[in-house]
Amino acid sequence: MDTRPNIIFLMTDQQRWDCIGRFNSSIKTPTLDRLADEGIVYSQAVCQAPMCVPSRSSMMFGLYPSQLGVRTNHGGLYFEDKLPVEPLPELLRKAGYQTAGFGKTHWNHGLHNPCPPTRGFEVRAVGLARNSGHYETNAMMMGDDDPEGLAAYSLETRDYGSGEENANGYLGCTSSVPMHQHRDGWVAEKCKQFIQSGIDASRPLFLYLSFLKPHAGFNVPKEFEDWYRLEDIPDIDQPPWEREEGTHLASGGERDGRSDAGYWERRKVWEGLSPTERRRTTLRYWANCSWLDHYFGQVLDGLREKGVLDNALIVFVSDHGEMLGERRHRFSKYCLYDSSVRVPLILSGSALPDSLRGTVDERPAELIDLVPTLASMAGAEVSPLLPGLDLLVEKRRGGTFCEFHRKTEDGLFAAPALMWRKKEWKLILYLPGHLKDAITRLNELQGELYHLTDDPAEWTNLFEQESYAKIREQMTAELLMHLACTWTRGPFFYDNQGYKALG
Repeated sequence: MDTRPNIIFLMTDQQRWDCIGRFNSSIKTPTLDRLADEGIVYSQAVCQAPMCVPSRSSMMFGLYPSQLGVRTNHGGLYFEDKLPVEPLPELLRKAGYQTAGFGKTHWNHGLHNPCPPTRGFEVRAVGLARNSGHYETNAMMMGDDDPEGLAAYSLETRDYGSGEENANGYLGCTSSVPMHQHRDGWVAEKCKQFIQSGIDASRPLFLYLSFLKPHAGFNVPKEFEDWYRLEDIPDIDQPPWEREEGTHLASGGERDGRSDAGYWERRKVWEGLSPTERRRTTLRYWANCSWLDHYFGQVLDGLREKGVLDNALIVFVSDHGEMLGERRHRFSKYCLYDSSVRVPLILSGSALPDSLRGTVDERPAELIDLVPTLASMAGAEVSPLLPGLDLLVEKRRGGTFCEFHRKTEDGLFAAPALMWRKKEWKLILYLPGHLKDAITRLNELQGELYHLTDDPAEWTNLFEQESYAKIREQMTAELLMHLACTWTRGPFFYDNQGYKALG
């Protein structure tokens, strides 16, 4: 008899670390709160890139974005025969697990590249259209299964812009589309159908359920809007300054608006809103979190009825956070501040030792730790070159790392911004300008240093203050050594033909 645990992987998109009831009693997420009460909450967890595609790729392969060569939302791994390591679903399939994936992966091959296979998922359902650029070979697509529902959803969000992240997308609406015809609703229904009739009882199960929300647009069913009262929603505190100065955001051109037009468009709208109108956006974001929590509860109830949870490890995580109007009405992610890079991370389920249930782990944790952690539970072999650690066994690293890459107006990569974070301190190092000539401009290095205990909003940059030179230099040394040790253990480099061994 196979005694390995079933692995249930629950995921959302763009959910802030503090947007579960465990960290904010105003938010109603009873399912996630129960998982937290019965499991381990990793309170200092961060993603590896503050945007969807590199974050998710990094999490699924267990490598940092720069190791993968997937640095922005405009990239992907396009050579299926030259992948650096096997992704998590394939690792678990080869280890004897039944693998079923419902919802967003965001492999991001795009419309002009060959569609990827399901990369280890034996059962696959994606809540998008086949021509969306996110089709996976042999996957069931919502556009084929329920074209009317997807059309109704698309009509309701037609003015929400690219990624549903313009000002209209963040304002949102009370949705008139039935819940099951939302993309996440369709995915949840397909997952529940699989639980009722598709589970192979002869094998342990890896079930992946990944929703598109609470990512904008904020069109949300009235039932979940009604869980909240507008007068209970706080307005977002704003810094004393009007524009970013001396930060990695300012170096990207925010001051003149050229490289961040979306920010300026949203900011103009939000500055014209009343506090009550602004609160409605927060309410709808919270309501979306509650809606997805409701679906998670239904799925877990179905798994419990089937006996799957009698021996199971349950993961909950999000791919990155959401600024939600902070720093002068900044929304979305695309920065290295805590609201963007910190993520909720919970391990729960009957497979956990009793001694770990109901605990909070405040040591540094990263999304790349999930591959070695889950592979270990499944008895699967992983490459010893992966930089992640087993969250249940290995001593945690000294800090957490995140990298932020973007392209400039001329289509070239900008020099990266790199983060090294501890519970009390955060360091960000960056160079303005292009990556192509960055090595000749190292004397232009700039930085940010924040005391997170005293300044959790990260408004006061201490980098240039001489009284903080010691901690600045210590954090810098740790960051550089972390990078050096990560890169020297890996034998891969990336070019347009894929990955090749050094030497």
